[in-house]
Amino acid sequence: MAPKWRELADKLAERIRSGEYAPGQQLPHIRVLVDEGEGSKATVHAAYKALEAEGLVTSSRGHGTRVRPQSPLKRLGIERYDKAKWRDGDEVAFIADRVASGRAYRRGDQTQTVALIEAPAVVAAAHGLPEGAPVYARARLVREGEQPTHTLTSYYRPEHVEGTRLVDPTPGPAGRGGGYRVLYDAGYEIDHMTEELFARVATPEESKLLQLPAGEPVVEMHRTTYTAEGAVVEFAIGIHAASRFAWRYDFQVPDSARDEKLKP
Repeated sequence: MAPKWRELADKLAERIRSGEYAPGQQLPHIRVLVDEGEGSKATVHAAYKALEAEGLVTSSRGHGTRVRPQSPLKRLGIERYDKAKWRDGDEVAFIADRVASGRAYRRGDQTQTVALIEAPAVVAAAHGLPEGAPVYARARLVREGEQPTHTLTSYYRPEHVEGTRLVDPTPGPAGRGGGYRVLYDAGYEIDHMTEELFARVATPEESKLLQLPAGEPVVEMHRTTYTAEGAVVEFAIGIHAASRFAWRYDFQVPDSARDEKLKP
C-alpha cells in the first residue's frame, strides 16, 4: 500500500494533468488540505515536495506552490529582431516571443529602472570604454501574468540615448517599436548582433527575483548590438529562468568556401 503522501501527490497530479489546476495557479495552502482531512501537515508537505521533484509545481517562499507551466515560451532567435516588427510595426522583442508562443501579453508585463552608472568591466569591454566610464543601465523585469520570466539589462553610451525614451523609467517598452526604434530614430540603425549563452546556477538574489524553485538553473545571455559601421549601440545581459523558455534559432547555413570562390 502506498504511503499517504504518495496517494495525495498522485491525486493532485491528476488534477493538474486534467486542467483542474491550471498552469500558474497556486495550489491550496497546506493548512487548507489538512483541514479538509487530506493528511497531516507533514503528509501534505511531502506530497508537495514530490510534485516539485516531478516537475509539476514550483515552490518559493512567499509565493506558495504553483502549477508549473508545461509549455515554455518560444524565445525566438533571429526572427525576434526582424525590422518589420519594430521599425515598421510595434512588436518589440518580448512581445514577438509571446505572439510566436500563442500567449497573451500586456505592455505592462515589462517594467524597468534606469540609472547612470559606472561601467563594470564586462560592459566597458563590450563598448570599448575604460572601466568605470559612465553608461546608462536600463534594467527590465519581464513577467508572464504574475510570474517573472527573465530580467534584461541594456547598457548604452550616454551620447547615444541622452534625452530619448530609453532613459525614461515608465513601465512598458520605450514607446512604439521599443528600444531599437528609439535608436533608429536617433540615427543608429541596428545592423547585426552577437548573442552568447551561459547556463549556470542562479544566485540567491536571482532566485528571489524570478521566483525560482530551489536548484533551478538560469540561462545568462550576453547580446552585443552593432550598426553597419561596427559601432556598438547596446550591450545587454539577460537572466532567463531555464525552464520557462525554449530557445529557437533559424538561420542560413554559411558556405564561406563557396563565397570565397565567387569573389571577383
